[in-house]
Amino acid sequence: MDSTIKLSKRLQAAASLVFENGTLADIGTDHAFVPVYLYQKKRISSAIAMDIGMGPLLRAKENIASAGLSDFIETRLSDGAAALAEGEADSILIAGMGGGVMMHILEEGGSIFRAAKEIVLQPQSKLRDLRIYLSRHGFAVRNEDMVYEDGKFYPMMRVQYDPFFESVKDELFYLYGEQLLLSRHPVLYRYLQKEKSVHEAILSRLAGQGSVGRTAERARQIGQILDDNKRAMRYYEKTD
Repeated sequence: MDSTIKLSKRLQAAASLVFENGTLADIGTDHAFVPVYLYQKKRISSAIAMDIGMGPLLRAKENIASAGLSDFIETRLSDGAAALAEGEADSILIAGMGGGVMMHILEEGGSIFRAAKEIVLQPQSKLRDLRIYLSRHGFAVRNEDMVYEDGKFYPMMRVQYDPFFESVKDELFYLYGEQLLLSRHPVLYRYLQKEKSVHEAILSRLAGQGSVGRTAERARQIGQILDDNKRAMRYYEKTD
């Protein structure tokens, strides 16, 4: 019987962004599914599964032991990257957290993240703010992916610290992801279609409420979103 961990579509996509043959640090590991899966697939040589909560860490420890991998995957109680030493991990994974929390972890970790060969991020919110933060702090986005699962869209990215990296200047890249737009990613296209439909409906409702005060400001904001959406959609109209 195949005892390989089965990942959700979201975690499978995040795991696929991790480089092979290195040591992985999984921050906010929860059940440690990703490090166990990657070791079982011989994609990593070892891992450090980290979590701020003792409950999740005990579950992770049980899953690791159950898979017979206690000699290869260790667990650490850690607030962000606090329990990780600089250069200890080749890859650092942070998945399933809000973008604000991720920015805090990156800021607190400082040189630990700059020393890693790669960081894989799967943020749940504040995508634009996170992309701006990465750009301004010398982290270049090398690859991006996006999946749709259980009614939700999940973007993710692999980044590397590069002191010579030139920051992104196009607002659309902050909003939707440079690599996703340039590759005309099909899931991003689906997201753009939904975004357009939802905000056109909101604008239609606002039109019946007059054009003063907060209603007018909200209509202006929705109009800007639709303008950005239209610009993004043009990437899918190009025929190279």
